[in-house]
Amino acid sequence: MNEPSGPLPPAFYATTGSTRRRAWHDWWVLLHAPYTLWHLSYVAVGATLSPRFDAVRLTATVLAFFFAVGLGAHALDELHDRPLRTSIPSPILATVALAGITGAIVIGIAGIGRVGAGLAVFIAVGVALNCGYNLELFHGRLHNDITFAAAWGAFPVVTAYYAQAETIRPVALAAAAFAFWLSAAQRALSTPARTLRRSVEAIQGTITYTDGATEPISRSILLGPLEKALKATTWSVVALAVALVIYRINSR
Repeated sequence: MNEPSGPLPPAFYATTGSTRRRAWHDWWVLLHAPYTLWHLSYVAVGATLSPRFDAVRLTATVLAFFFAVGLGAHALDELHDRPLRTSIPSPILATVALAGITGAIVIGIAGIGRVGAGLAVFIAVGVALNCGYNLELFHGRLHNDITFAAAWGAFPVVTAYYAQAETIRPVALAAAAFAFWLSAAQRALSTPARTLRRSVEAIQGTITYTDGATEPISRSILLGPLEKALKATTWSVVALAVALVIYRINSR
């Protein structure tokens, strides 16, 4: 059976839904729900590794990162070059991006009174990474695999740890390294998956096995392992974060 030519839906959590469903579907895709959950799980990991654990501080940190990334970063990314092909008007995307980043800043400023002035450094770095990466500032120098792994992996871990412990210790750096390399793996999987979905018109070729059997190459064959790995890793990281939070709450 021949696959349809042309780009596929822009992500595995997107569908070709009807026009009636288009509005809510655009917002669902914009949130990148699986990846946002993955990213927020790093916040939980960092917070629960702290020697002291405050559920209120964790909630505030999760909300700040949701506003900054789930809303702000994703709206900026779509505003920049429409990779998700949504029909959300640009002024609305700009408003959502501004509101999301501002909301994160407000939560961070409110937290300075409890955590200390050092939190201001994390707020400033977060805004710089968010805008620099998603708007591809400085001629796109920050829009690369290393910045992604640092900003979307390591940074939420150390920020959440600092918000709890009010300092950074070796365990936080070790966990940040874990998140950095896992995010690098995410990027290695998601980049070719995005290319296959958004940029490839058609694929031609044949796989020949050692026993002489042949199989036509298709996008589904190439996409399958990539997206299965992304889905499985998403839920494994979320499950780890939930387990750690439950453990810390029950051990208080």
